[in-house]
Amino acid sequence: MSYTPMIHQYLAIKAQYQDAFLFFRLGDFYEMFFEDAKKASKELEIALTSRNGGKDEYIPMCGIPYHAAKQYIKVLIDKGYKIAICEQMEDPKQAKGMVRREVIQLITPGTIMEDESLQPKKNNYLAALNASSDGSYGFAMSDLTTGETRVTLITTWDGVIQEMDANDVRELVLTPDFDPTKKEELVERLNTTFSESKEDQVPDQLKSITEGIEQEKLLRPLGRLLNYLLSTQKRSLDHLQPADVYHINEYMMIDQHSRRNLELTHTNREKKTYGSLLWLLDDVKTAMGGRRLKQWIEKPLLNQKQIEKRMDAAEALKEHLLERETLRSLLGNVYDLERLVGRVSFGNVNPREVVQLKRSLEQIPEIKRTLAELGEASLSKYEQEMDPCAEVRELIAGAVVDDPPFSTADGGMIKSGYNETLDQYRDASKNGKRWIAELEAKEREETGIKSLKIGYNRVFGYYIEVSRPNLKLIPEGRYERRQTLSNAERFITPELKEKERVILEAEEKRVGLEFQLFGDVRLKIKEQSARLQKLARLVSSLDVLQSFASVSDRNGYVRPQFSKDRTLSIKNSRHPVIERVMRRGTFVANDFNMDKTCDLLMITGPNMGGKSTYMRQAALTAIMAQIGCFVPADQATLPVFDQIFTRIGAADDLVSGQSTFMVEMDEANYALSHATQNSLILLDEIGRGTSTYDGIAIAQAIVEYIHDHIAAKTFFSTHYHELTFLEEKLDRLKNIHVGAMEENGTVVFLHKVLDGQADKSYGIHVAKLAGLPDNLIDRADEILQGLEQSSPESVESTASTIQEEAEQEVAAAETVEEEPEQLALFADVKQEDTAPSLSKRERKVLHELGKIELLTMNPMDAMNKLYQLQKALKK
Repeated sequence: MSYTPMIHQYLAIKAQYQDAFLFFRLGDFYEMFFEDAKKASKELEIALTSRNGGKDEYIPMCGIPYHAAKQYIKVLIDKGYKIAICEQMEDPKQAKGMVRREVIQLITPGTIMEDESLQPKKNNYLAALNASSDGSYGFAMSDLTTGETRVTLITTWDGVIQEMDANDVRELVLTPDFDPTKKEELVERLNTTFSESKEDQVPDQLKSITEGIEQEKLLRPLGRLLNYLLSTQKRSLDHLQPADVYHINEYMMIDQHSRRNLELTHTNREKKTYGSLLWLLDDVKTAMGGRRLKQWIEKPLLNQKQIEKRMDAAEALKEHLLERETLRSLLGNVYDLERLVGRVSFGNVNPREVVQLKRSLEQIPEIKRTLAELGEASLSKYEQEMDPCAEVRELIAGAVVDDPPFSTADGGMIKSGYNETLDQYRDASKNGKRWIAELEAKEREETGIKSLKIGYNRVFGYYIEVSRPNLKLIPEGRYERRQTLSNAERFITPELKEKERVILEAEEKRVGLEFQLFGDVRLKIKEQSARLQKLARLVSSLDVLQSFASVSDRNGYVRPQFSKDRTLSIKNSRHPVIERVMRRGTFVANDFNMDKTCDLLMITGPNMGGKSTYMRQAALTAIMAQIGCFVPADQATLPVFDQIFTRIGAADDLVSGQSTFMVEMDEANYALSHATQNSLILLDEIGRGTSTYDGIAIAQAIVEYIHDHIAAKTFFSTHYHELTFLEEKLDRLKNIHVGAMEENGTVVFLHKVLDGQADKSYGIHVAKLAGLPDNLIDRADEILQGLEQSSPESVESTASTIQEEAEQEVAAAETVEEEPEQLALFADVKQEDTAPSLSKRERKVLHELGKIELLTMNPMDAMNKLYQLQKALKK
């Protein structure tokens, strides 16, 4: 195709960035062509036009003004796209032939640096993954905006998904040959953009980031990540901090489903922070404190000493209200140090942000002084290790004006007295403008033209403007005509042009020198990046601790104790979020009593009675305790839990084609497969997605499996009252129920958890509360009474019957195995009976059934085995 030279240039550059929108700079616009233009016009809702691409062919085209590019980039980044910024690398007026253009940066969801596309209290992680032959995965991630870099080894694929979900990874860099099945699973389960990079050797210029890391499994994903950053950003990455090697088993594991069910960082329904644990605990005063809080919630600690250190500091702040309020006031004047340092190093910091850095550093001496006045050993680390970075503060204070412009384009940001040459340029410019003003007054007086004025524009420079009616008053030969307007004439004089040259030269040099001086200030600040980043970490952690203290003080939380014998004892426990949303004092508190002789609570009671709330508040209390916060109770003693698993709520997974019941079984299976004795398991209404007997059988089997093989602290909520007999069979299981009572045919929920089993479910009462028609409710009552009268068995005998039938089937299978010949002898007799004889296939199925060890199988394996046997019978 015979395209124009410019289109050929565009296509050559676009070929290198096939998976990105190419923002191709043409004058004051970024233009897009061909498929990019079609897609961008839809995504950005801008007009799609066309231009001649060569001969008579018109190609699709759309464009955006370069000065408004940030808002359009944000829209595309939020939708998961990448943008290659292609700039003109030479002045079009001086270029010989085609203007040279190059991509100066590839902006992706994981490398965005502009505030418009970032959430202040949320990290923006880019990650890289490397699969090893032994099934483990090297995992590295970095937040380019703050310089944080972390790396770990993950032993399972589920662990990879959990780690990405916990850190809200925006973009993942993979090898080109990465397993497509696993990649597809990531697409289904996570909102992540994917990129590829072949190179995994750590670049020489970034070796310092990997200092102390020798394990090849960690170096390869980190090298892939760093190479990708260098290739996309095309600039210095000196602000990246040395990689922190962390171990997943140092933190409480919370799987993806449990994070969702417990609403740790956002709610399920609206996906908003309001109503989550993060919202409850967020009383931080800085953006970096908000990010640190989210990190702590996502990764509760397992080391009790580390937990106690946080609690000691939070307690000290809680007990000193005046000093805490002083700290809060000071922290409120601290800007986002982490991202300011990132922008300084990245080279896109503006003068106002540099002043924000200075104002932030001005607060540090006062923060240190307040901490010293507290005199608490638990806070001494912060007071002693906070570096005020006085040199940086003094540098900015001496160089940059207190109220600078946002942009460096027109100068005006460097203080007078900072640079002698700059002061001379300013003086020349200022005196020249004063001369212009004096010339205007002089010309008005000598010509008698009161409306005469001296103006300036970029095209014609300085000029004398006289309105058309006054032209006759100008002495002949006084001015040289320069421009004619509809109602005026513009003139110049040799003297005016000379002054213009002096003024403009001084202005040009002033602006250029200010830009250079500001760049020098930025580089000097950049040299102190490591000090500033350490300071930011301390300030952000202190901010979270004061938030814990403030929230705990305001809501009446107490410091929990940790048990060595797995005792879980909480007096007057409350659900922290619900209590906050409701009026204070209206939430009904409940107790938890699980000593070393009790591992499993069977919770029965009506819908809307508070079973799920009761279970969730136990998990949230554990998480709050293990991040170092006080908890909503009058007294609390807890084990240190290594993992939390939840199966709460019903939801189809339509994307992967799974029904509610299948989702329920998957989540239950995950818990049973990964839980240990030191875990916390919450299971709500297991088995309700299938028939009653199936559901009861599965639920009972799960309870028995947890009791006999895992022994984790478990809350098992159910409507199957038939299961409450297990209290007599399982020595570490206890029945409890949520109270309710009837008044005039209406159920009243007490929301109080009591010992023993519930007497009824109150399901019809709940249906009535939901507003179902009265005649429907009456009919349901009639049906219920009929069912109850036709079922003489007690709830215990129902479950016992199921168990007896299972035992009989196993015994029958054993008989088949031991006495096959006897069955054959009686085959003819049985054929004459009303009951049919067993076929060879049926005997084989019974034989297989008899060999099944149910107690060693998890529910999913049991279901699969039963399905295979049933299928064999139907052949």
